[in-house]
Amino acid sequence: MHPSIPRTVADLTDAVLRGEHGPDPAALHAVGAFWVRQSTQFPGTDTKYRNYYLVLRAESAFGGCCLERDQLESAIAEDLSGRSLAELLRDERTPVRVAALDAYLALAYPHREQAQAHTLLLPHGTPLERARARDAAIAGLLDIRPGMRVALIGVVNPLVEAIRARGGVCLPCDFNLRVTSDGTEVATDMEQVLAAADMVIATGMTLSNGSFDRIVEVARERGVGLVVYAQTGSAIVPRFLGHGVAAVSAEPFPFSQFSADPTPIHLYRAVSLGAREAA
Repeated sequence: MHPSIPRTVADLTDAVLRGEHGPDPAALHAVGAFWVRQSTQFPGTDTKYRNYYLVLRAESAFGGCCLERDQLESAIAEDLSGRSLAELLRDERTPVRVAALDAYLALAYPHREQAQAHTLLLPHGTPLERARARDAAIAGLLDIRPGMRVALIGVVNPLVEAIRARGGVCLPCDFNLRVTSDGTEVATDMEQVLAAADMVIATGMTLSNGSFDRIVEVARERGVGLVVYAQTGSAIVPRFLGHGVAAVSAEPFPFSQFSADPTPIHLYRAVSLGAREAA
C-alpha cells in the first residue's frame, strides 16, 4: 500500500497511526528522551542564537524538535521515555508529537537509504567552520535569480548573505529577532512576507510553532518554491517533497553544533523548485 500524500502534518501523523508508513507505532517506544538548552554566539558578533530541543530516541533513530523556551518544562525528558510512539503521536503537546513523528519516520525512511538524498559530511572544525559549510550547502539548494524576493522564515544571518550574494531581495521574518546582522528590519507578520515572496526558505522549527502547514499551503497555492532547512523534523519534511516542498536540507541529531567531528546532512531536491519569476 502506498502511503497517502499528506497536505498537513496532522494528515501525515494520522497515516502513520493507520500503519501506512510501515511498522506499528504502538510497538515502538521512546527509549531515551532529552531536553537540551543551548546557545551559540560567534566572536565579533552581537547575535546570540538560543535553542531549546526535545530529542527522542527510538531504536536506532532520533527524532528532534526545536521549541520556544517556555513551550515545555525540562522535566518532560524524565516523563517521556518508555512510552510508545503511538501514545506520543497523540500527545496534546505539539513538540512531543513532532519529535515522535520525526523519530518514527527516521526509522521508516533512513536518510542513508533514500535515493533522492545526497549526503554531505560537514567537516571536522570549529562551530563557525561547520556552520559555514552547512549554510553553503543550503545555499546550494537555492535557485535565486537577480531581483527575486526570497522570504526567510527563521533568520540565519549567513543565509541572508547568501540570498543577497545571488542578487535576491531578502524578506526576513522571525518571532525572536528584530534586525539582521546588517541592520535590516525583521518582520513578524509571516502572511505579509509570504504574499510578497517569489521563493520561501523556512526552518524546520515552523513545525513546532504550527506555521509549517500554512507555509506549505501558500507554496502550493502560489506555486512558489519552498526550501526547508530542518534540524526539527529532518525526517518529516522530506515526506512533503514535491507536494509543496521543493528542497530540504535534513540534519538529524546530533546536530552540527553538538559535534566537532564529521556529521552528515542530507540534501533533497524535487524535480523543479517551482519558483516564480522575479517581478
